[in-house]
Amino acid sequence: MAVSLTESAAERVRNYLSERGEGIGLRVGIKKTGCSGYAYVVNYADRVDAADVIFEHYGVKVVVDAKALELIDGTEVDFVKQGLNEAFQFRNPNVTGQCGCGESFSV
Repeated sequence: MAVSLTESAAERVRNYLSERGEGIGLRVGIKKTGCSGYAYVVNYADRVDAADVIFEHYGVKVVVDAKALELIDGTEVDFVKQGLNEAFQFRNPNVTGQCGCGESFSV
């Protein structure tokens, strides 16, 4: 079981945490929403809770709630810049469908 970061995503997290001056890594989760069922929730992790699972890639910790891990196990998180836009992107092998705008997914 794992949620991984690309080198680009790890670099973005490291840079942001350095600018921010605090935090231990990236927190990745999900919430029920949208027309397809679930959406990713990304925050910077300041602590680890008892129900969290921790992975580490390129020296950056990825903190995931164990309940969310069931739906996002195997996901690779990337950080992509396209013109003026930049965002984390998710490659989740468990996804069976996405809404047209790409904001939510189903498993």
